[in-house]
Amino acid sequence: MGKIMLEVKDLKTKYITRFHEDVYSVDGVSLTIEEGKSLGIAGESGCGKSTLALSLMGYYFAPLHYVSGDIIVDGRNISGMNPDDVRKNILGNEIAYIPQAAMNALNPTQKIIRFIEDVIHAHDKSMSKKDIYDMAKERFAILGLPEDVLQKHAVELSGGMKQRTVIAISTILSPKVLIADEPSSALDVTSQKMVIKMMRDLMEKGYIKSMIFITHELPLLYNVTDDIMVMYAGRIVEKASAKDMVFDPLHPYSKGLMGSIIVPEEGVRDHKLTAIPGTPPNLKHPPEGCRFADRCKYATPTCKAMDPQTIELPNGRMYSCLMSERKLREVYANE
Repeated sequence: MGKIMLEVKDLKTKYITRFHEDVYSVDGVSLTIEEGKSLGIAGESGCGKSTLALSLMGYYFAPLHYVSGDIIVDGRNISGMNPDDVRKNILGNEIAYIPQAAMNALNPTQKIIRFIEDVIHAHDKSMSKKDIYDMAKERFAILGLPEDVLQKHAVELSGGMKQRTVIAISTILSPKVLIADEPSSALDVTSQKMVIKMMRDLMEKGYIKSMIFITHELPLLYNVTDDIMVMYAGRIVEKASAKDMVFDPLHPYSKGLMGSIIVPEEGVRDHKLTAIPGTPPNLKHPPEGCRFADRCKYATPTCKAMDPQTIELPNGRMYSCLMSERKLREVYANE
């Protein structure tokens, strides 16, 4: 086992609505990422993926609030840390974040180099503008971005160049953990491939030590990450290697997700698309028992009454279901 870059233990965070209702969008999530590894997180819209990404940084803005659990970055627990300390010492240096709609994250009134200067000076005021320029020029060159991008405004860049620029800025301080929240969304296929290759290169060159890649596209994660976790209604329902998750999903929800999309590597001739019935539960009033039970065609009355425990298999695979692996495979084989 390699060095652990990020360890999360039973993390719970919630939104508080204007009616003072608690919405637990991250409800007891645990995960571990080793140095040099990448983890994909997938699930339907509203399952808690983006909230988890925000929560992992340890920096909270209302209406999102920390409740309990540990977030340990390279051996340092940042849970409950003073927000000013998190912003100065953790964000950018230890954990970096690429937000959804990253193409809109750049200040339209500033040149790219001015934006980079602001980012670096927030952590290290001693660096001169020349040193920052040289550092940015070198990093942009590695990522295939021409030097003249540094002197442009965001409006002068194409969508793909904006996305790559945001990724370059997010990783300029060589973070130990990079959290990328759907970084390839809204891009054409060619730009998606370029972004994915760039993020792989950052990992291989050691500019980032580990990565969490969040998306609702499971096949995309197969080409980017080592392992995949599937999230549903604020909880992790399965974790497996990327290959196993895409070609041999075990949890009924994971299987339903894979049945609703086409995997290019699998081919389309014999693939029949299926849909998951119903909608995710309202997390203001989550159901008792398994949260997927109302949509699961294999559910029994017990599933709706008893909360499933996480089962860990000898190969490291984990899933949360009341049925054994053997029983699940039997019902799948009989379909």
